[in-house]
Parts: sequence; structure tokens; C-alpha cells
Amino acid sequence: MTHSVIFDLDGTLIDSAPDIHASADTVFTALGQPPFTRAEVQGFVGRGAPNLVARLCESRGLPHEGPEFDRVLARFLEVYEGAQALTVLYPGTRAALEALQAAGCKLGLCTNKPLAPTLAVLRHFGLENLFAAVIGGDSLAVKKPDPAPLLETLKRMGGGPAIFVGDSEVDAETAQNAGLPLLLFTEGYRKTPVEALPHDAAFAHHDALPGLVAAFSAPAVP
Repeated sequence: MTHSVIFDLDGTLIDSAPDIHASADTVFTALGQPPFTRAEVQGFVGRGAPNLVARLCESRGLPHEGPEFDRVLARFLEVYEGAQALTVLYPGTRAALEALQAAGCKLGLCTNKPLAPTLAVLRHFGLENLFAAVIGGDSLAVKKPDPAPLLETLKRMGGGPAIFVGDSEVDAETAQNAGLPLLLFTEGYRKTPVEALPHDAAFAHHDALPGLVAAFSAPAVP
């Protein structure tokens, strides 16, 4: 296999919603707000930490811009950077990444999670050395679904054929905008039915991923 394979992170490689939920509750209960449900928080995941915190603020009638919001966001980022205790890898993730790398694929990561907590969680799971390039939600001036972060990840990996692996509406739109095929992980944080999202193949367990990538890499049969 010679493709570059670029991954989303939250909802694709890791189930981080419990830590995001816990971080939100830590910050907002200190402000005198009632706890959130996991569903509330997970429903706002996908477009980066500033959007997440703004949506959480809106849901509690708090300012979602300005100095007060900036303080809440800064506190959330402070708590979130160290929040890995409740996060887990999806089953088969590590084996799939190692199999792809062993097969000759370059691996990259393109996420809307801020770079500091992204690198922290990669170190937590011992995955940091598997990725040739990592782009976080604050690495560029724009975030997914703008194609720039995905294309910049590929550029840093040396270019060439590439596949994007993601779980959400944002990932599907990003792949379309970048002109890359999408392998859709169906067990993540999407809210739209699988059949309603544009994708080239779907999978429910990471054991299937090396075979799907190999199928894209196989030469066309005349």
C-alpha cells in the first residue's frame, strides 16, 4: 500500500466524549451551572473547542463571546489539556494503525481538537510516533470543514494519493471539499444516518480498516 491515510481523532480513533463531558462539568459547575448530560456535550463536539464552549454557554444563557466567554474558554482548555483518564481507543485502533504503517502507508492526523490536548492524548496512548504530520484545530487560521487543514496535513506528509478517515458530518464535508475519498467510521459522533453522508466506504470496527485501504491501493484491473 502506498496511500497516505489521514485520520480524524475524536469519534474516529478515540472515544473522548467522557473526558470532554467531565471537563465541561468541571468548568461550568464552578460557575454555578447545573451539570450537562453526555448527550448535550457530545452533540456539540466536532467543530473545535471554541465552538463547543460557545454552544455550551449558549445552552446555559451565558455570553458566547467577549471577555467573559474568553475566560471560560481559557479555563476549559486548561482543564481539557490534562483530561485523558476517561478516554479510550476504539477497539482495534492501535492494531489497525500499526498494520497500515507496516504495509507502507504514511499516517497523518487532522482534527479540530486544539493541538496541545491532541498531542497530550497521543502521548497518553503511545501513538505520537505513528503520525508523520499532526494538524490541530488551532494549527491554522481555519478549521474543518474548510479543506485547508486536511490539505496541509497531506502537504506535510509529502503529498501523493491519500484517504481521509473520519466519523462525522464535518469529516464528510471536509473530504468533499478537499477532493479526497472518505472512509466513514460508523460508531463515532455523527448525528446523520450513514446513508445520508457522502462516503466511499463505511466500517464499524477498525479491524476492517487495513483491508479497505488496501482495496483503494490495489491497481485497477483492465
